[in-house]
Amino acid sequence: MRRHLMKTALALALPLVLAAVALASPAAADQSLRLQYRTSSTGAATSQAEPWFTLVNDGTTPVALSNVKIRYYFTGETAYRFACSWAVVSCSTVTGRFVTLTDPVPTADRYLEVGFTSGALAPGAGTGDLQLRFHRADWQNFTQSDDYSFGASRTSYGDWDKVSVHVDGRLVWGAPAGGGGGEPTPTPTVTPTGGPGGQGTLFDDFAYTGSSDPRLAQRGWTVRSASGGPGVPGATWSPSAVTFPSVDGRQVLQLDSSTDGSGAGTVHTELSTSARKFFEGTYAARVKFADAPLSGPDGEHVVQTFFTITPLRQNMDPDYGELDFEYLPNGGWGEPGNILYATSWETYQADPWQAVNTHTEERASFVGWHDLVIQVSGGRIRYYVDGRLFADHGDVHYPETPMWIMFNQWFIDLQGGSAPRTYRQQVDWVYHSRNEVVPPADVLSRVAAFRAASTTFTDTVPAP
Repeated sequence: MRRHLMKTALALALPLVLAAVALASPAAADQSLRLQYRTSSTGAATSQAEPWFTLVNDGTTPVALSNVKIRYYFTGETAYRFACSWAVVSCSTVTGRFVTLTDPVPTADRYLEVGFTSGALAPGAGTGDLQLRFHRADWQNFTQSDDYSFGASRTSYGDWDKVSVHVDGRLVWGAPAGGGGGEPTPTPTVTPTGGPGGQGTLFDDFAYTGSSDPRLAQRGWTVRSASGGPGVPGATWSPSAVTFPSVDGRQVLQLDSSTDGSGAGTVHTELSTSARKFFEGTYAARVKFADAPLSGPDGEHVVQTFFTITPLRQNMDPDYGELDFEYLPNGGWGEPGNILYATSWETYQADPWQAVNTHTEERASFVGWHDLVIQVSGGRIRYYVDGRLFADHGDVHYPETPMWIMFNQWFIDLQGGSAPRTYRQQVDWVYHSRNEVVPPADVLSRVAAFRAASTTFTDTVPAP
């Protein structure tokens, strides 16, 4: 759910010379990686450390980047968040995590470990810029002048041995903090996949008699009636505009949001889970978007959604998270026409506006039914539309806490005129599998199996 959209500049991808060959583990004598470093944040205290790297392969064999780890050593006091600002190899292939040293030294008690999900570095080739940054989870300033790997004077790239490079766990460049070969890479936590259903499943076919059906509350749903944002000030959130009619022989969730051009005459609609218990795994829904109102003049900046969210307890709350599908049939937020957004949020504050998010958009009509899937696993958030990968986000924007599942339809602002107009969004079903990455095609197969078994509702997702 978007209160405001921060547009981020899209960098042009630069070519990386990659080895288009099958890679084997090269012998140590054939492999020689060299790291160059610079920083774009030179102050003794900073809100964000900004170590930038390039890796150069001085050896005679290609190196699989998925086997490479870069370690930047520093001292810390709290939790930190990593982000990739820009990379020639694409930030979508760059990972980062923080590891505590078992034998800390005065200048380092932890390190940022940077890795790669794919790619290969040919002999004589370099990665090009890896423009990285990290910050405290609470966004407070911290001192970096006493950090082992920090070099305040390094404002242009040069070899730097205070950052170590490891291939398959073996030190190939630099001097780790405290000497020795550095700590072994910890065994990663693997997100369980298991059999169908993962570690809990939610499925709802929305077979209800209306918004006052007691089974909604019994099954963990809330139909919103409370006032407030997002959207037009003074609007109401009306349970009576949330219905469950039969469409093509099946019941659907139906959200009818309307306006007469005034705040008092504007109705928004929302259905959400009552329990905030959904985190990693797969989210899916079949949603029908509309480009025009049922009646009355068109042109309103209406937002039709499927998303997950946690509450914002304070400005720039580090535990906030939000994963959105938002369709704007008539534009809005500076857009002139149809646009579908997938947006992943780290945090924000409303006044003055500041947001930490990333988004992917497609300017086209999405009128009609669409299968929407969000996969949350292993530090990545992948959004699919009708089986097609639409967006791939992660890093600092990856959620940290359990979320609600929501559908809502609301107006950003009003275009004037007093003629009533109503926009309709429908949802055929919703599905979630806890701690399991389910391919979009398999989601549809599982939904079909529920329906074949006449299962209209199940919820085995445990409380967090």
